[in-house]
Amino acid sequence: MSFPWANEYKPSHPLMQWLDEKLPLPRFVYNAVGAGYPVPRNLNYMWNFGILAGVCLMIQIVTGVVLAMHYAANAGVAFDSVEHIMRDVNWGWMLRYAHANGASAFFVVVYIHIFRGFFYSSYKAPREMIWLLGVTIFLLMMATAFMGYVLPWGQMSFWGAKVITGLFGAIPLVGEPLQQWLLGGFAPDNAALNRFFSLHFLLPFVILGVVILHIWALHIPGSSNPTGVEVKTESDTVPFHPYYTAKDGFGLGVFLLGYCAVLFFAPNMLGHPDNYIAANPLSTPAHIVPEWYFWPFYAILRAFTADFFIIPAKLMGVLAMFSAILCWFFLPWLDTSPVRSGHYRPLFRKFFYVLLVDVLVLGYCGGAPAAEPYVMISQIAATYYFLHFLVILPIVSSIEKPAPLPFSITEAVLGKDEGAVLTSNPAAA
Repeated sequence: MSFPWANEYKPSHPLMQWLDEKLPLPRFVYNAVGAGYPVPRNLNYMWNFGILAGVCLMIQIVTGVVLAMHYAANAGVAFDSVEHIMRDVNWGWMLRYAHANGASAFFVVVYIHIFRGFFYSSYKAPREMIWLLGVTIFLLMMATAFMGYVLPWGQMSFWGAKVITGLFGAIPLVGEPLQQWLLGGFAPDNAALNRFFSLHFLLPFVILGVVILHIWALHIPGSSNPTGVEVKTESDTVPFHPYYTAKDGFGLGVFLLGYCAVLFFAPNMLGHPDNYIAANPLSTPAHIVPEWYFWPFYAILRAFTADFFIIPAKLMGVLAMFSAILCWFFLPWLDTSPVRSGHYRPLFRKFFYVLLVDVLVLGYCGGAPAAEPYVMISQIAATYYFLHFLVILPIVSSIEKPAPLPFSITEAVLGKDEGAVLTSNPAAA
């Protein structure tokens, strides 16, 4: 984002002057996260979760690289190598728990970040590319997390891999060859474990690359804000540092307290006990379930129990599960309301809260057994999920009468006093 009132980088130390001349890295950092980056002055704590997502990604990369030094991607010894990390490697138990719970923390932060984007319509022009890259990051996260769940090679790891890769077999003509190509055989075994380990190690760096593009795209139009009103004058902004570095630092401290509380006092709270049993292809678990962050989409997958004309139920479930995320790519064009913030869209706000409850219901049903009444509830919730994005949202954006917007960000923060109006609206002077 380029503003005429943005501070320019002027290094005072001779070493920094020389470095900035030869390699303008200090200037880049200053303009990206320093006083040279003006940010709307009214950002609330919901805007902390982008930074928290970046912290979670770095935790996953650092702990993952160290764990990879001790892990053996071989079906015969993979489970034992994880136990070796837990019992024999110095601080191995902490690294393994930090990585496992870090994945859950990452998804918690990203889900909040996404739903903040839903509420404040962060996908609208001129920020469509930021949103599209964000959805791409989420898809890469899901692929990475699935492959990582397979690596401990416990019962849930093995049977989760078998069920999820079996979904590709539902695709007509190319499904079976594609499934065999993914697994390197006819069932999860040594070849599949090696492939998943390689991809699980590689994809976080791909995610990091897309995150850099995501941040780059963000700096072109600048951050959105709770009012949805664009920046007009210098009084609408404050430098990112020290105002938001301090605010993000406080949010990071609160996040790390919660993360460390789970890590040290309840590290297995979000895991499945069956995954502490070595993988056995001859013993099917009573209830196969993925990690909790996949549950809403798993519920949509299981909601299809009958064939739709010539389309098998399994294929319909697969298509619906992927479509549940792919429809997010079209949000910038499905929501045509000129107002961004849900605070000024009363009808949209009601349906947003219904969607939030609907996703929570899908998550609960996804972790429940594939039996009634959970299947029927999943079907109702899945139907509403798609209706919200494909039908309700376009209609609401067309018929809704939004509340009056503030003239500027400054007016929204300081109120309609004379000083605020004169500062934010030169025409009123």
